[in-house]
Formats: sequence, C-alpha cells, structure tokens
Amino acid sequence: MTTMTDPAATPRTGHAYLDVIDLSVAFPTEDGTVQAVNKVSFSLERDKTLAIVGESGSGKSVTSQAIMGLINRKAASISGQVWLDDVDLITASDDEIRRRRGDQMAMIFQDPLSSLHPYYSVSKQLVEAIRVHQDVSKSDARRQAIEMLDRVGIPAPDKRVDDFPHQLSGGMRQRVMIAMALVNSPDLLIADEPTTALDVTVQAQILELIKDLQREFHTAVVIITHDLGVVAEVADEVVVMYGGQVVERAGIDELYAAPQMPYTLGLLASVPRMDRTGNERLEPIPGAPPSLINLPAGCVFRPRCTFHDQVPDDRCHRERPDLLAAPTPEHMVRCFLSAEQRIEAAAVRLGRRPTGEAQP
Repeated sequence: MTTMTDPAATPRTGHAYLDVIDLSVAFPTEDGTVQAVNKVSFSLERDKTLAIVGESGSGKSVTSQAIMGLINRKAASISGQVWLDDVDLITASDDEIRRRRGDQMAMIFQDPLSSLHPYYSVSKQLVEAIRVHQDVSKSDARRQAIEMLDRVGIPAPDKRVDDFPHQLSGGMRQRVMIAMALVNSPDLLIADEPTTALDVTVQAQILELIKDLQREFHTAVVIITHDLGVVAEVADEVVVMYGGQVVERAGIDELYAAPQMPYTLGLLASVPRMDRTGNERLEPIPGAPPSLINLPAGCVFRPRCTFHDQVPDDRCHRERPDLLAAPTPEHMVRCFLSAEQRIEAAAVRLGRRPTGEAQP
C-alpha cells in the first residue's frame, strides 16, 4: 500500500476511481517528435466500462500503456496526471507502479500468443502472477490458477493448466490472458483489442465473460477497440480518439443516437447494420490517418472531413477546435460545425436523422 510519504499519494475526495487529466505522451525520433497522445482526459468509476475507439495510430494503445506504466520514461516525454484512486501514476516511482500492476490494475493484451511466454506452461505463468502479489504456497497458487481457468470457461482446467500457449486455440489463449489479468482481483482492467482475430462466436463469448467477471469483481474496465459493434455490447461511455486527441466523448446511448463529430460519423457509417439493404455499400472514411510527427494545421481531421467546407472563414484550416460540450454537458465534441450542421451531417453520413435509438 502507498504511504502518505509517497509524493504520488495525495488525499482526494469526490473523484472517480480512474482520473486521466491532460495526459500527453511524445516520443523523440530522428524524423521528429511523435505526439502519440495529446492532452487526453477522461474518468471512470468502478463497475463501469469505458471504450476508447479509433483507428490504428490514434493513440489508444499508448494511452493504455501510459496508464499501466509500461512506457519507458527515458525514451518518452510523459506529462499530465493519471490518478488511480489516490495515487498519481505519472509521478509514482517505478517500484510503486510495479506493486500496483497485476494487483490493483491489470491489462489484457491484443495478441495473447506473443504476450504469453512460449517456453512456460500456463500453470507456471499463472502461479508466478499469483505469488508475486500473494503470500501463498505453490500448491495454493496452482489451485487458484485452476479455479480461475474454470471461471473463464476453459474445459478440464486441471489438465489444460499444464499446457503450453501453442497448444491452445486463439480463444483459449485469450481466456488464459483474462484469467491472468483477473487472478489477483484487480480494481482496474484494461483490455486492448481483446477480440481481435477471433471469430464472431468467440468474440461474443469473450465480451460476455468480461462483463460477467466485472459484475463479480466490481472492476472498472477500459476497452480499447476500433470496432463500434463491440462498443455497443459492453460500454457505458465512449471516448473517440483521432490523431492523439479526444475528438468526442459521450455516454453510449447518446453517442449512437446523436453522434456529433464527423470522424465518429465515419466510424459508424463503416459498421454493418441490419437495417441496410443488400445492395447498400459500407462507406469508408476517405484518406488515411495523419502522421503523428507532422499533424495537419487546423483540425487534425480536416483533410479527411467531407464537411469542413461548410465552416466559414476557412477556420478548419487555421484553428484547432477545443473539446466543448455539445449538445449536453456530458457530450463533448471537437468540431467547428454548428449544432444544426452536425445534425445534417449525421443525416447525410448515416442516412438518418439522429433519434433516441441506441444502436446504429
């Protein structure tokens, strides 16, 4: 536990369990500085799920790695605050972060095959994770490992516990990763693309498993994904990132019913929908994400936005929009379009007027 002499610990009241405040991460390279994350802010309560959505290169994974203390501070410039309960993880010592990682916070990585050690059995890896944070014998740790594998739905866990990662299917390996992340009952779980490369049936099982275990352990969950279909199943709130910035933040129902940012509209338009006819094509976002070394002037999404010419005085080319409340204090958007223009943009991009329905 953190003592009050730790400079990262400060008594705080009336705060969310996880508070990310103006988090920025930059990597110096020979070609220039990569501004991977730029003043990102959000908060999360226990028992709630936050989804961070965006294309590859938007800053999602770097944000999660910064929260977990997995970025080498000697190789990157990190600023802002990341409060986990009463501890600022940005100013905490490496030893303090290591003590909390795996115990108070844990992460499910995108590729379980590369995240699990190929030379060690599932049993050895789980037992080690348990004994790092718990004063128990190897036999007790093995019993806990088998119980957790059973909880995450692995058949014959007393036998599969001695398998090596390559002997397991993709879905099984992902379940082992979830078991490893949850074996010490962390208060915060970050899942980075937890259903990537899994078939649809296994995806649904993994998402349902995360929800079930969240209810059991009262965990705060952050889901990192590019798939808005996944978001609709699990999230309470959504943060949309582009070019290292938060461009929209809202509750799940409000985001799907009344999306505001043209980038969010593009992501929603790319999701297959049951109400489309067989002849309708999905509409991809034109162009490619920007280089984080050389971001465009003005709005970072402007080169790909089909609505920027509706903003007078060439403002999208000259100024960076702030993240402001629109249309409600709980719904934040970074866009110069007026409220009426954003409604019309949603009608054009999604083929409907925003209504109260919660799914695209």
